[in-house]
Amino acid sequence: MKKIFITGASGFIGSHLTETMVKKGFKVKALVPYNIENSWGWLDNVDKNIKKDIEIVAGDVCDQDLVNKSLKDVNIIYHLAALISIPYSYISPRSYVSTNIVGTLNILEAMKVNNVELMVNTSTSEVYGTSQYSPIDEKHPLNAQSPYAATKIAADQICLSYFRSFGLPVSVIRPFNTFGPRQSLRAAIPTMITQAIKNPKNFKIGNLKSKRDFSYVEDTVNGYVKCLNNKKCLGEVINLGTGFDISMGEVLEMIKKNLKIEIKVQIDKSRLRPKKSEVDHLLSDNRKARKLLNWKPKNLGKKGFEEGIIKTISWFKEEKNLKLYKSDLYNV
Repeated sequence: MKKIFITGASGFIGSHLTETMVKKGFKVKALVPYNIENSWGWLDNVDKNIKKDIEIVAGDVCDQDLVNKSLKDVNIIYHLAALISIPYSYISPRSYVSTNIVGTLNILEAMKVNNVELMVNTSTSEVYGTSQYSPIDEKHPLNAQSPYAATKIAADQICLSYFRSFGLPVSVIRPFNTFGPRQSLRAAIPTMITQAIKNPKNFKIGNLKSKRDFSYVEDTVNGYVKCLNNKKCLGEVINLGTGFDISMGEVLEMIKKNLKIEIKVQIDKSRLRPKKSEVDHLLSDNRKARKLLNWKPKNLGKKGFEEGIIKTISWFKEEKNLKLYKSDLYNV
């Protein structure tokens, strides 16, 4: 049985991917950030029958020695570890360079001396910046409008250079805006849902005009799964998006409708990106994913998106989940 190493396994997408791979019968080694509380992030909340089958490695992707040791018996790597908050990348760009670029480099260097069959690097649609044409295919120019996006471009390019220079089996998967249960308040949808439930009369939000292509987390995870035993993805950049876009204002109306609640909206200037850094529109062309991965999202169009929103609202409404979120605080 093949062993899979997942970095960023304690996070939003990473924890869902870890669960899925365990359910599929793979041996899973999960890298989670070391901390004195011995917390495994979202992996603490998964079913105990799944958790017992996960080999936990507590550490930092920036630790080259740890990465080298962790890859000794690994066949497949899913690299999701990254700093993802765009606002915080304005404040601490050096930390993003360290984690997102050097951390990725450490994985690649360790692959050179270990017999790894596949490494899937996680990119982001933010690397495209505001779309110059739409829908966005993988040939669209890269345009970093934040330090976060710049580090993700660099990580992608390092991966592709190691494929071309050293023949490493690398693929770059580029999810558009993933949403669903467990997502942090650094994303718009959980920020809207938690505030709407907890404090609808003091609802604060940033830009409601920007448009995004949202994928439900189950669909994004399935894109990673489709890379297994698939040599067509090697050396390729592949978008994962639905091909349906919606404005943040429309998302808010949908949330209000499904919660059956009125909201008093306040535009909070502290939540707005600098004007030249705001990405106004992202819409995916997913034909390459359909062709190379045989991937098709289940949650398609407005109806599919709303079904995902309903499932996400249902999860956040559970008291045990809602209490984990500090929706009254804006943390960059």
